[in-house]
Amino acid sequence: MPADIKWLGHASFRLSDGKIKVYIDPYLIAKPEQADLILITHCHYDHCSPDDLRKLIGPDTLVVSPPNCAEKFAGITLKHKAVTPGQEFDAAGLRIRTVPAYNLNKQFHPKANNWVGYIVNIGGEKVYHAGDTDAISEMKGLEADVALLPVGGTYTMNVEEAAQAFRQMKVKRAVPMHYGTVVGKKEDGERFLKLVSKK
Repeated sequence: MPADIKWLGHASFRLSDGKIKVYIDPYLIAKPEQADLILITHCHYDHCSPDDLRKLIGPDTLVVSPPNCAEKFAGITLKHKAVTPGQEFDAAGLRIRTVPAYNLNKQFHPKANNWVGYIVNIGGEKVYHAGDTDAISEMKGLEADVALLPVGGTYTMNVEEAAQAFRQMKVKRAVPMHYGTVVGKKEDGERFLKLVSKK
């Protein structure tokens, strides 16, 4: 069956094919459940939240993150895989690829930190979660069925930059994120969808 994609607020998503449950950057999780796979893009508190991990981790849950997130897992029993940009691997029965995520003209997410976005193959679709990033050259020509893109500005690309990045990808659908909680307004998501609706 096609992937079920649920935005949980901010940059947090739940993906499922009806069997496998994947959380990306879980934050302010309202409904605890046992995840099969948790993907973390970087170690900022609103993306790597120990309190939210505790709501989702079971004995078989695998947590995937950049290496420098590991210090936040102290006191939590979990299975962990450290990743950097440009890797491809299998996890929880799914094919995953890591892609770069960084700022161009801001200091919040330096390229040298090797933080990531993810392309998740689930339910016969490729779902791209961009992480906290600007509109970087690695996005040009990127192939996926769905792109989950930050639009809030300040720490990431803004609405117009995200729309331009989407136009340069080989992607069918877009979902705005990273707005309405820590940064950005509800109207940012609506404005982004209007800008990309023609594609």
